[in-house]
Amino acid sequence: MSAPNKEYDPVEVSALDPAAIDAALSAAVAAIAAASDLDELKAVRIAHAGDRSALALANREIGALPPAAKAEAGQRVGKARGLLKKALEERQVQLEEDRDVRVLVAEAVDVTLPVDRAQVGARHPLSTISERLADVFVAMGYEVAEGPEIEAEWFNFDALNIAPDHPARTMQDTFFVESPDSGVVLRTHTSPVQIRALLERDLPVYVVCPGRVFRTDELDATHTPVFHQIEALVVDEGITMADLKGTLDHLAASVFGEGLVTRLRPSYFPFTEPSAELDLQCFACRGASVNNPDAPCRTCSSEGWIEWGGCGMVNPRVLEACGVDSERYSGFAFGMGLERTLMFRHDITDMRDMVEGDIRFSAAFGMEG
Repeated sequence: MSAPNKEYDPVEVSALDPAAIDAALSAAVAAIAAASDLDELKAVRIAHAGDRSALALANREIGALPPAAKAEAGQRVGKARGLLKKALEERQVQLEEDRDVRVLVAEAVDVTLPVDRAQVGARHPLSTISERLADVFVAMGYEVAEGPEIEAEWFNFDALNIAPDHPARTMQDTFFVESPDSGVVLRTHTSPVQIRALLERDLPVYVVCPGRVFRTDELDATHTPVFHQIEALVVDEGITMADLKGTLDHLAASVFGEGLVTRLRPSYFPFTEPSAELDLQCFACRGASVNNPDAPCRTCSSEGWIEWGGCGMVNPRVLEACGVDSERYSGFAFGMGLERTLMFRHDITDMRDMVEGDIRFSAAFGMEG
């Protein structure tokens, strides 16, 4: 067996030639110094310290050398790669500092300058639409009436002819302040204000009652446990359904525009008799989408009508409960949800947007009075 070739000169491997290694290192250092930003330095690192760089290829050649030659060649290549790594790190730090300085200068803010970018405030649209509707009635001679949100059951149910066994009085629909036996609830509608108005005012009574109400509904796109209503009550001599219909037509025109048609559908409410549901002709398609598949309407689901609220003539039992002579006086009452009205008027699809407190929602409505 022949002995190892101890006379092998690693200089004969071109990649390991000292001059070639020095030249590769010099070229890398020059490229590092010439890099003007971090992106250029990244490209230099790939070219001169990457897997296909000259020094990396030289390092691979060491493995092919005889044992006696590996140590010296490894020291030579390792020293060059160490110097390259140090130069890259120093240049990295320098370029990062230069970048930070440029950013500070470019994005500097003079806090002493006067500003004219104060964010414009906005009122919640539920407040503005409540006032807008109330103004319609004030213009017709009505008074705005208010009442407590924590209400006695008698005002909230009994005086309105809602019997003790009515489903609305259970805990599934009503928030009781203490227990079902306490007789105190969070009002489920603004109708108790109408009862208080009849007890506190002299006849005739013309009142509108906007306010917040509470029911045990889950919060979703079309329901919320806390919402707002507006109701109106008229009690006078000679009041008929014609007066009710004319008032509702005027309200619909004031909110949604002139020429909007309304209709009354027979319904049932304990506190009115006869009772009706108030429907609006769809203000988007004006009924043109009915039986017309070529022009569907998302607002009314191509039905032509939108349910807005409930109404009717005040039940004589309600008048008698408030000490009003039902033989002499008659009246009408109606109510609708403000959230529902707002959704119709401004094409809002999710009721949760109204209660989440995001200023971006209210800002779209501005300071409308």
